[in-house]
Amino acid sequence: MTESLQTPAERRYLRPSLRSVTMIQPKTGERVRRNFTLRRSSHRNTESSEFLLAPGQFDPARHEEMGKFERLWEDFKFRLRQAYAYATSPTGIGILKCSLAYILGSLATFVPQIAGLLGKNDGKHMVATVTVYFHPARSAGSMIEAVILAFAAFMYAAFVSFSSMAVSAWFGHQHLLVVGHAIVLVVFCGAGLGLVGWTKHKLGNPLVNVACSLTSLALITVLTKEGAVQNATFSYVKIWQVLKMVIMGCTASAAVALLVRPTSARTEYRDTFIQSTDAMAENLNAIARSFLSGAEQDLRNESFVKASNKSQSAYKTLVKNLGEAKFEHYVLGTEEEYKISARLVKCLEKLIQSIGGLRSAAETQFTLLAQSNTSVGTPLDGMPANGIVTSSIFSENNLSQSPPQLLSPSLSHTERRTSILASIDELPEPTTGEPSVQPSADASDDESSNRDYSSRLPGFVQSNLTPADMFSVFIAHLGPPMKSLTYTLREVLSELPFGPGPDYDMTINEHFRHSLVDAKALFSNAKREALDVVYKTKIPTKTGSAAIAADFEEVAASCGYFSSSLEDFAEDMVIFLDVLEELKTNVNLYPRRRSWRWLRFWQRGRKSKRSDSDDSENSSLIDEGTNQTPGGSHEIHNPIYRRSTRGDPYKSEKEQPLSYRTWVALSVFRRDDLKYAVKVGIGAVLYAMWSFIKPTRELYGHWRGEWGLLSYMLVCSMTIGASNTTGFQRFFGTCLGAGYAIIAWIVADESPYLLGFFGWLVSLLCFYIIVGKGKGPMGRFILLTYNLSALYAYSLSVKDEDEDDSDEGGISPEIWEIVLHRVVAVMVGCIWGIVVTRLIWPISARRKLKKGTSLLWLKMGLIWKRGPLKTILEANLGDTHKPYSYMSEREEFELRRFLNHLETLCTAATFEFELRGPFPAKSFKVILGATSRILDSMHAMNVIILKDLKASEGEKEVLKYTKKEWTELSWRISHLFSVMASSMKLAYPLNDVLPNVEHTRDRLLAKVFEFRQTGLGKVIAKDEDYELLYAYALVTGQLAHDLGIIGQEIEKLYGVLSEEDLKLQ
Repeated sequence: MTESLQTPAERRYLRPSLRSVTMIQPKTGERVRRNFTLRRSSHRNTESSEFLLAPGQFDPARHEEMGKFERLWEDFKFRLRQAYAYATSPTGIGILKCSLAYILGSLATFVPQIAGLLGKNDGKHMVATVTVYFHPARSAGSMIEAVILAFAAFMYAAFVSFSSMAVSAWFGHQHLLVVGHAIVLVVFCGAGLGLVGWTKHKLGNPLVNVACSLTSLALITVLTKEGAVQNATFSYVKIWQVLKMVIMGCTASAAVALLVRPTSARTEYRDTFIQSTDAMAENLNAIARSFLSGAEQDLRNESFVKASNKSQSAYKTLVKNLGEAKFEHYVLGTEEEYKISARLVKCLEKLIQSIGGLRSAAETQFTLLAQSNTSVGTPLDGMPANGIVTSSIFSENNLSQSPPQLLSPSLSHTERRTSILASIDELPEPTTGEPSVQPSADASDDESSNRDYSSRLPGFVQSNLTPADMFSVFIAHLGPPMKSLTYTLREVLSELPFGPGPDYDMTINEHFRHSLVDAKALFSNAKREALDVVYKTKIPTKTGSAAIAADFEEVAASCGYFSSSLEDFAEDMVIFLDVLEELKTNVNLYPRRRSWRWLRFWQRGRKSKRSDSDDSENSSLIDEGTNQTPGGSHEIHNPIYRRSTRGDPYKSEKEQPLSYRTWVALSVFRRDDLKYAVKVGIGAVLYAMWSFIKPTRELYGHWRGEWGLLSYMLVCSMTIGASNTTGFQRFFGTCLGAGYAIIAWIVADESPYLLGFFGWLVSLLCFYIIVGKGKGPMGRFILLTYNLSALYAYSLSVKDEDEDDSDEGGISPEIWEIVLHRVVAVMVGCIWGIVVTRLIWPISARRKLKKGTSLLWLKMGLIWKRGPLKTILEANLGDTHKPYSYMSEREEFELRRFLNHLETLCTAATFEFELRGPFPAKSFKVILGATSRILDSMHAMNVIILKDLKASEGEKEVLKYTKKEWTELSWRISHLFSVMASSMKLAYPLNDVLPNVEHTRDRLLAKVFEFRQTGLGKVIAKDEDYELLYAYALVTGQLAHDLGIIGQEIEKLYGVLSEEDLKLQ
């Protein structure tokens, strides 16, 4: 009676027995028979919850009975423990290290003996500024990179400064000082600062950004403030002072970074690697479990989404740590270890792509199950199923971001599946003992159990087998081996690749590789047997309906599709283990071979082409990390400008008019990065020219125009949104820093000890913003303004200036006037930067995002138009020498990385304010998410093609017989990509008459059914020969579904094209 009260799902998950299965123990390589589950326990029972609390936390329920004073005291102790826990965490230690380096940098202003090394100069606060720019809360490798970039910035600034002085002095001797000033303004100020802006945008690295800021500070000081260029004199005093300040600041930061609780990028790399493999193990586990259970909820719950996000973020951090570890390896002479590590990260990227393809393969089951249940059930009250978003264009497809929820027929799919899948039921794990493996007394042979299982199907299922039931038949046979392989993969990923910290020694179990190979072989054998059973179970020849037969074929193909994807993931894991073993051999080699071949720069040209390509691949891997500024460093071209389609089409290129040839010659300046560089140079020239004009030179100096020009350089960004964000942070940070400087100066009353203490407190707050919150520009702006005001005022008070600064109080500094000058200069510079970004060749992140999305879709459409089936057919017929795969690995990586760049543009676009309304970020996130799933589907199709490059005779015959249909299907998908790209690029509504992929896909399936009825299909072709074709049909169905989602969002953005929109006036 109680059994009948339970739902089918409850009865299934409460089933008391599991069929034991042959599995491979990863740690020992032993082949055993066990009952086990892929589910992990979500909680553990303990007598007191206090043991589960993090350090510094307490249970509020225990203190409800206390009085007011006791509660306040407990709360105070709780806050104190929290503060201590944060201060002793890696982030807290990093903040304390930064504040210590800042204090050391401030000594150049407060200690007369150190200040005397820099001579008479009121800009000694620059030493503290350098410690802010290149703070020590970084790894040793990152610190090495920071020091290199700091001195590179100084060398560039020194070169431009000396050159400008030489030009000004020469023209001054020729009595042509005005001409010299004009050349200095255009060439050295405009072009010099423009090159700084171009470098900052092109490299897109935070360290490069602060190095460019340091370069701008030094250049602007020499060119517009010091007066040597204006007076046509040659002086190296200021440049020598800047060099000494850079050396002092870098020395202070490097000393703190390397001597006080130093951190290693190699250690962080290993720690992040562990996080990445753990997250990947969780993703794999959830995907396999969802396929086995047929429950899409496993891919929609919070834990899976969290694991997916963690996997992506951990990989980005891993790439960043690898780039920093490169400098440590090169200094230590372990270049070979770095190269192997780079290959390892490359393997990990491929595994992440394979996880995406595996998820795409699993989702085909949900789509087919939804179609199967929709065909026998009707929605209640005529309402659409949950999650379905209908539109006037795509309503017939009932599109949603996930397949529709299953509807209940007279005999529910869950009940039928329950009757078949008693062998793989997933029980919750026990909370004690070994959670994943339980001994079994069943000693029967697993393979014989597989063979006999079809005879034990319930009678009502055998007599009325539906396409959805075929999933259950397949999983009943392959489910246990699939669980076994997934378990082995999960355990290998969870144990790899490094031991616990702080040493993170290589601890690769020697049994892992052959355990994985054995588990894969076991799965491959079971897969062939399971597919044989599935192909024998389906009865396409007993029905006259091509649609019903196609449903059976699609289910069989989906089973093979997922199992092939899982097998491919296992093969990639074997390669991953091989690279890990190579790394272990290199690390454990004794004595350690060290080489510094990177110092032999004269031998770089002798490297083989292979090594060059590998190095460039590794460098591109590092460059494409998270270290990119908003707007990114990708160039989004205008598709498509061809010389042959411009000018007069009836004339040859040589006969075109001069205007056309000029337009072609200047094409390089139509690139966004060069536009940005020229724009930065023009703005810098227009701002700096007031320091070269005699009537305005004094006004420029009095209101500290050099800091306004520096603010302009910091605010003037690639896109309008990035400029708005930086401008707000710059102005708000300046006002905050000015307020802190006023308070500190008034309270300290010129006391260096109190000023130093207040500076330390301000630095703690600012470095908390920079390091703890990750908002570098805001924290730097606050501390920079504090230095410019408080430390500068102290320099004036001790007569440490090289000229009279009576305009700001002289030896009795007027702190209010000093702060006013800085705030006004910064405000004017911010406004000027926003004006230049808006008026001179404005580059909108919105438009770049739309143009980039269109370009990506056009590229994807052209790749798909090649025809996945066409390339393999032509290759097997000997008609071409092109690669078998329709999409190369490099193309796949480029598409994925360009999509990541579009996501950064989407973030930048949210900060662009326009009168037509806010940026529709939600719609674009849905669009980019659907595009990401399309890339997963394309990757999965690529995997299937590369799985078996040699087509059988049956495959070749069926491909030739259906060539017209699958070619038209490829063209339809490509056409849809083009339509979506055109609508996005032009911001035009979609037409409500679009190519219908479903009808073309049905014709392909009907053609396959027709081929089965022919004599050739019965004689030559086997059931397995149709797997590739039906997998192609499944993938095109997924592509059409995701393109429909994109179409829905475009319709929300721009509407549907109607006659009222087109007025011929």
